[in-house]
Amino acid sequence: MKRLIALLTTVVVTAVSSAFSSPDTTAEEPHHDNELITYFSRAGENHNVGVVERGNTDLLAEIVAEETGGELFRIETVREYPSAYDEMLTVATEERTNKERPELKTSIENFGSYDVIFVGYPIWWGDMPMAMYSFLESYDWDGKTIIPFNTHEGSGQANTVTTIKGICEGA
Repeated sequence: MKRLIALLTTVVVTAVSSAFSSPDTTAEEPHHDNELITYFSRAGENHNVGVVERGNTDLLAEIVAEETGGELFRIETVREYPSAYDEMLTVATEERTNKERPELKTSIENFGSYDVIFVGYPIWWGDMPMAMYSFLESYDWDGKTIIPFNTHEGSGQANTVTTIKGICEGA
């Protein structure tokens, strides 16, 4: 099962990375030592699966880090989301409706030292959680290569790649 997830991750990462590649980037590009895997994930009670100790995006980010050798950075909000699914839905819906930008617990002090940044997130109602907007709007993405990846229950990338391109100008 772990090999299947790793294979699927590679396929998704390869497909999505082409959306952010410059025209002169080739498949033979060398491995970068300055890769960062950022991700937002939520554990607790989840729809259709019960209670999970680790969120799905957390698990996927770990696999990406293992495959790339990149450093992991977990995006966390100051106000934690409730572990009960229905309560989390209420909070997340309010954030989305009000276009809130939840305050983040930590930041990446050496952000400028990374050239390749994987950005992982779950899809909530056809979009990224609002914490991802807080994160993406906090940095200068000029010259960075962004490789988004996500977990979802059937909505695919939704429109998030276009959204990320709009927020992260210059990437």
